[in-house]
Amino acid sequence: MFPYYQFDEKLLEIAQKAEERAKPYFASIEDTQRYNQQKMLAAFTRAGVSESHFVGSTGYGYGDRGREVLDQVYCNAFDAEDALVRYNFVSGTHALTVALFGVLRPGDKMLSVTGTPYDTIQGVIGIPGREEPGCLKEFGVSYEELPFLPDGTPDYEGMEEKLSDEYRMVYIQRSRGYSLRPSLFVKDIERIAQIAKKKAPHCVVMVDNCYGEFVEKEEPLTHGADLMAGSLIKNPGGGIAPTGGYIAGKRELVELCSYRLTTPGTGRELGCTLGNNRELFLGAFHAPHATGEALKTAVFASSLFSLLGFEVTPGYEEKRADIIQVMLLKKKEALIAFCRGVQKGAPVDAFVRPEPSPMPGYDSDVIMAAGAFTLGSSIELSADAPLREPYAAWMQGGLNYHSGHLGTLLAAQEMINEKEIVL
Repeated sequence: MFPYYQFDEKLLEIAQKAEERAKPYFASIEDTQRYNQQKMLAAFTRAGVSESHFVGSTGYGYGDRGREVLDQVYCNAFDAEDALVRYNFVSGTHALTVALFGVLRPGDKMLSVTGTPYDTIQGVIGIPGREEPGCLKEFGVSYEELPFLPDGTPDYEGMEEKLSDEYRMVYIQRSRGYSLRPSLFVKDIERIAQIAKKKAPHCVVMVDNCYGEFVEKEEPLTHGADLMAGSLIKNPGGGIAPTGGYIAGKRELVELCSYRLTTPGTGRELGCTLGNNRELFLGAFHAPHATGEALKTAVFASSLFSLLGFEVTPGYEEKRADIIQVMLLKKKEALIAFCRGVQKGAPVDAFVRPEPSPMPGYDSDVIMAAGAFTLGSSIELSADAPLREPYAAWMQGGLNYHSGHLGTLLAAQEMINEKEIVL
């Protein structure tokens, strides 16, 4: 079974049981995979994708047909009125920043109804202690947040009481970030949007959709969200897009975002593609399948580490709203060993030994395991965590289940080798 790797026999026995427990839950994932892959093929055919659209442009990029058709593919796949898909979004945080600055104006107020946002967005907003130069706060945009309830679910009653027309934006972070609260399903986002539109009819409901694309059969835009953004080196790039991000939603809002992306007046009409179109098209086509493989990897990892005695979230039997799997390892040494094991399961830089270190945008040292074809690609098998309590590992990705399964086993074996797991 494993001619190229050495595993503890007891670990393999536990892993077999873990996979047997997980397999019944693969059927639902594969059903969603099948549906979303069909939808993606239809998105390509409706947009009339042609080989000629893979040709790159230079300079200003006027009339780049591939750029325009790629936007249409994403519109079709996300049920959006309009979309901006660009290789020159340097990260998901960049795409979200363009969307925030594109829509919000001095004097506007935004309300995060999913508590404190992910670390890198905190500096964009300018929350207390993170007032980075050029943040929204400097431009006169005010910010408030509504925390989750103690059980980690949204405070719907609190939204009913707090929301009013004074808020220009209701901000939703779908994924858990570096927290242990549950990620949000589309139905959760729909309920938030319904409350927002009732209490603040003119507000923009915006979703940070990172890690959530293609996990369900429908996206937030189908159920009340006005605008969403994310990274192409997560789910929607399929492990093939080398960089980039997207913004999708209502046409007038995406148009405003395009003026922030380039300049007022030129918007989406400018922006050469420099030969990147083919990879972005190919990545989008592979995205539903790659997302499903990452989900299967997560279910197996959850099953295995729960059998090894660790608390995990989500549980292997739970439905999932994103590709992230969390293992609460409780000790710094255990967390470091886990990440080093994941690194050994990488096709690139498997020999590298991850070390905790400072990282821009984070308030503590971070350890990251990611031997990826694309630097920082979270749809490829990776694990990362800030070195702080509860010393949990946030694991995601796996371009195919077989390599993801192997990487998970290597993480457990490294913990055994370092005496952080005793069988």
